Amino acid sequence: MLTTARRPATAKWSTPFDEIDRADWAELAPSTPLTIDEDDVARLRSLGDPIDIDEVREVYLPLTRLLNIHVNNARQLRRAQNSFLGDRGDGTPFVIGVAGSVAVGKSTVARLLRELLRRWEDTPRVELITTDGFLYPNAELERRGLMSRKGFPESYDRRALLRFVTQVKSGAPEVRAPFYSHVVYDIVRDAEIVVNAPDVLIVEGLNVLQPPSRGGGLAVSDMFDFSIFVDARTSDIEKWYLDRFLQLQRGAFANPSSYFRKYADLSPTEAVATASDIWNSINLPNLEQNVLPTRSRAKLILRKSANHAISKVLLRKS
Repeated sequence: MLTTARRPATAKWSTPFDEIDRADWAELAPSTPLTIDEDDVARLRSLGDPIDIDEVREVYLPLTRLLNIHVNNARQLRRAQNSFLGDRGDGTPFVIGVAGSVAVGKSTVARLLRELLRRWEDTPRVELITTDGFLYPNAELERRGLMSRKGFPESYDRRALLRFVTQVKSGAPEVRAPFYSHVVYDIVRDAEIVVNAPDVLIVEGLNVLQPPSRGGGLAVSDMFDFSIFVDARTSDIEKWYLDRFLQLQRGAFANPSSYFRKYADLSPTEAVATASDIWNSINLPNLEQNVLPTRSRAKLILRKSANHAISKVLLRKS
């Protein structure tokens, strides 16, 4: 006779991820030394992200140990493949993608990983690039009618981004990327970011896990050796976005050079209304239509609770 006793077991195997509570995750690398302090964490955290040294110890140390394992395994595979092919060419950089919503804290994650991985003996050269530099300039977005969709996949020069990551991945000694200023909210002419043959390249951005377009070909995510998605409930991310907007309105927006100077003198009520409108008209649709659908493509998901702290880690089984 059939019963319902098997249903929980079936549900257990319905996900490609192992779900690990923070406490259990923290126990996975107990001997990994903590190489940064509170001052480093304060320097690396983004506005509105309350991450502390305990979270670094419990979440990011085990994560960098896992990444170190993947880096070394990739090198061993590369050496074995080169030996098989009779090729003694140099190794190629290990590329990590970090994705997630606006205001979820992915920039803090990317900066922490760069800082921690640099302190591993076998990955001293770690570079970080954000996809903001591959947004089309504002003038081009205006020409294409995309200014109100800035941050959506179509607002990026995806070919240039793919070309950049491919060149780094191929071992090019020097690769240059455009520089984006969050103050002027635009690409800065005659300014560049130079990447010189890193051991590890971290690529951080909203839509870095997008699959190839319908026409086929490669996507930048095809260049990743490991990928991370920073996740949280949409309602929590909205709150964090609104809180951050209000903090910026009281600070950075007052800069005369800021693109957002027009918001500096809003009343608190007007500021909340403006931030809510931006969230609902731009950031929320982008999150629901483009960012969240890529979550399941990540190798690892960092899931945050309402207080911004990592509560669970989901690691792909295969």
